Amino acid sequence: SKSPVFAVPVCLPPQRNLTFSCSESNSFPVFFNSTSFLQLPGQSDSDTLSVSLSFRTWNPSGLLMFTQLADGWVELGLTEGKVTIFMSMTLKNTRIGISSGSGLNDGQWHSVHLNALENHAMLTIDGDEASTVRTAIPNQIQTGGTYYFGGNFLHSNSRSLQRSFQGCMQMIHIDNHLVDLRDVEQGLIGTYENVSLDMCAIVDRCVPNHCEHGGRCSQTWDAFSCNCSGTGYTGATCHSSLYPQSCEEYKHQGKSSGNYLIDPDGSGSIAPFRVTCDIIEDTVWTTLRNNLSSQTSVSNPDKEGKAVLQISYNLTNEQVLTVTHRADKCEQFVAYTCRMSRLFNSPDGNPFTWWVGRANKKHSYWGGSGPGIQKCACGIENNCTDPRRYCNCDADLRSWKEDAGLLIYKDHLPVSEVVVGDTSRSGSEAKLTVGPLKCQGDRDYWNMASFGSPASSLHFQSVSQQTSTDISFYFKTSSTYGVFVENLGTNSFFHIELRGGSVILFSLDVGGERVELSVRSSNLLNDDQWHHVEAEKNIKEAVLKLDSLYQDVKALPPEGHWKPQAYGDLFIGASSGQRGFLGCIRALRINGVTFDLEERAKVTSGVTPGCQGHCKNFGMHCKNGGRCVELYNAYSCDCSLTAYDGPFCTNDVGGYFETGTVVRYDFLSQAGPSLLGEVKPTPGASVPVESNLTKEELVFSFSTYSAPSILVYISSRTQDYMAVVLRHNGTLQIRYSLGGLSEPYTIDVDHRNMANGQPHSVNITRSLREIKLQLDHYPLATYNLPESSDTHFNLVKSIFLGKVFETGQIDPILIERYNTPGFVGCLSRVQLNSVAPLKAALRSSMTVPVSTHGILVPSNCGASPLTISPMISANDPWHIEAAGAVFPFKEENTSSDDADRNFAIIGGIISVVIFSVLCILVFAIRHLFRHKGSYHTNEAKGAESADCADAAIIVNDPAFTETIDESKKEWFI
Repeated sequence: SKSPVFAVPVCLPPQRNLTFSCSESNSFPVFFNSTSFLQLPGQSDSDTLSVSLSFRTWNPSGLLMFTQLADGWVELGLTEGKVTIFMSMTLKNTRIGISSGSGLNDGQWHSVHLNALENHAMLTIDGDEASTVRTAIPNQIQTGGTYYFGGNFLHSNSRSLQRSFQGCMQMIHIDNHLVDLRDVEQGLIGTYENVSLDMCAIVDRCVPNHCEHGGRCSQTWDAFSCNCSGTGYTGATCHSSLYPQSCEEYKHQGKSSGNYLIDPDGSGSIAPFRVTCDIIEDTVWTTLRNNLSSQTSVSNPDKEGKAVLQISYNLTNEQVLTVTHRADKCEQFVAYTCRMSRLFNSPDGNPFTWWVGRANKKHSYWGGSGPGIQKCACGIENNCTDPRRYCNCDADLRSWKEDAGLLIYKDHLPVSEVVVGDTSRSGSEAKLTVGPLKCQGDRDYWNMASFGSPASSLHFQSVSQQTSTDISFYFKTSSTYGVFVENLGTNSFFHIELRGGSVILFSLDVGGERVELSVRSSNLLNDDQWHHVEAEKNIKEAVLKLDSLYQDVKALPPEGHWKPQAYGDLFIGASSGQRGFLGCIRALRINGVTFDLEERAKVTSGVTPGCQGHCKNFGMHCKNGGRCVELYNAYSCDCSLTAYDGPFCTNDVGGYFETGTVVRYDFLSQAGPSLLGEVKPTPGASVPVESNLTKEELVFSFSTYSAPSILVYISSRTQDYMAVVLRHNGTLQIRYSLGGLSEPYTIDVDHRNMANGQPHSVNITRSLREIKLQLDHYPLATYNLPESSDTHFNLVKSIFLGKVFETGQIDPILIERYNTPGFVGCLSRVQLNSVAPLKAALRSSMTVPVSTHGILVPSNCGASPLTISPMISANDPWHIEAAGAVFPFKEENTSSDDADRNFAIIGGIISVVIFSVLCILVFAIRHLFRHKGSYHTNEAKGAESADCADAAIIVNDPAFTETIDESKKEWFI
């Protein structure tokens, strides 16, 4: 198609009358793509080279013109937005390069003029003499007579050309003569290939500007890009915010108190702003400071005697309101210090002072009071200076008084203006303090709902898609699949779901084409922990992120939706024909708008507000460090990081050691995370590695009759070790060797014989130099390592149970006194921090580096009550339904003799009962009077020499063989 001819008015010199005439423009553009070139003739063997043209392009680089010389070549091109000239002289073996201009790839028309003659060359841009660049030529040039424009052609020289020119040219001059491109169109001069004549089809990809939030658009022939620096946003179109939504989110990123930028509406229109985050344990305060200094003197009243103080937070109203809207509660401290300056003129007068809050509404109550009652804090507490007044300042005294307190009605905050009206009298003075606005909590961040049925879902009205669409939410589940969010529109859709427990899938429609993105986590996502999903679709690409660790990006076709499309209704948790989601979803946000899941869940069947789950109500049943895991309509206890087993992690895991039995648990050599370390291990973590400990907790239970023996020995790759042994007399000894000491530090429990066959519980906890020992039910004992002792247990290597089989340097006392013949007895619930070596040895399904030598028989090592199974009904002669059981008589066969016999039996029984009662009474009276006046105990013989009640039983009765459980509180002798 032809481009329009523009009529340009030309003003002619006035004669008698002022007239205008229009001349036809000589514009005849040529459009080049990446495969185009235009060949035009010129003078050959000339010592002058003159070429000029106008061009427009978006590409920063490209070849404008090339011509072969008799001795070399000349290239006119665009490099990084500058016009460059390269001249090569073959005989002289020299190459000359000059450049001029900048930013010439802005899509506007620019002219360039190259003139080379005699011994110099000149380059001028846009006719500006100031841009002219000159250079010397080593010898006189000789033109070849052929000129190529556009760049995509074959030539004889060996150098690689620049990228082909993509754009438009016009007003081409060769040898100072304008080339009539219409003659080219008619085939009269030159040749061309893939050139569009008399048109300029260049597309401005930055109009409209698809860079959001002030991003700067730049473009090439094929695409545009956005420079987001300094905007606070990121992404291909500067759509996504760089900053968290709130101080609450900073806290969960592990940040401490400080000044931070937040962006409560994410990709919305409200710009990020700076706040102060006060993070104290579980409490997070967001603080917005204002421009009013503490104790600001009130002065300069107007004609009506009122002084107006404006309170500025250096933020827009929208920014402040986003903070108060999200918060659970807000407060602001105000104080009015006065001398003969009344505040509210209480009890019945019109207030002299008021403050303006949200929506420019006036309020006449003060800190410590409430709306609508025109009082100060002292008026609420009935302790004002003047009991007849409701504020201290209303007493109108010459001495300084103060009314101060917190404004806590969130919907009225913040204070934006205070009007003070009683400072114009002689002697009146007032000082005002308005503290920062402080808000706690984040309702949007913790807005969540629980989905308890595969068919349950939350339904929201249709969502209007913008040029870019972003979706973000948190989820936790114990299910392996489920649809999180789905929107099925007439012309477009998006869909996010969990597959296989570790894959997040994001499907969307782009111009009628289905596009899918997926991320796979290296760990299972159905671990009942919170995970963060972010999905975005813009003009250039689609992005899916998981937990800020995994990402998938796909470029979208350029013919995708550029204009906003109308999405259909939004479903959260399930959709027709899909497997519904089971678990919790929170902080769902689409295009900067947070959806109120809790409110919608209140009126939706199968969905409940919040995320309580079964673990909140029943998690306490998981004992001994067991982790509660949410299941569909149930829960389970994960005992993997404990020394216990069973549905509630309450079953001891133990084993009986025969002579020579040893269990060895090895730690991996320096690699990966350590379960022994002070950081809490994650579920499903791998085998622990060697680490340096500054604190550890060793817990176990044992029972034995043999001594001496080694119960537990923990070795290292250094000479550090820890050991728990039974000495020859059955007493317990704990040995620590952490370096810095000439001999190990020992703790002796001398007064208790532990080799008495009874189960004993031991808990040894060390933190730096402090050691705490809990033995059975006895009081907690605390010990301290010497100051010269090291506090690091370096490179923990192995745990030995029952005996030590270790190479290298070992404490000889341990080997000589306690290692032979080895422990004989029962060990159970052995655990060092989060490592349970005995459980690992007894559970073949656990793939950990543990080995066992000798015979190890599983046992709970505790007393089990003697139980007799009930006799089955078939063998019970007294069971009415016993097989083959018949009564020995029939009613119709009874006689009078039988009746007499029954009377005799009954009489005999009564006589026996009476006699027995009399005997018992006689025995009781005799027993009571026998001990009258003396004190006797029922202790077993030998109790005075026993260490404990357990030992007393055994000393008194050597034949007593039943194992006594430590949990029993009474002793039967």
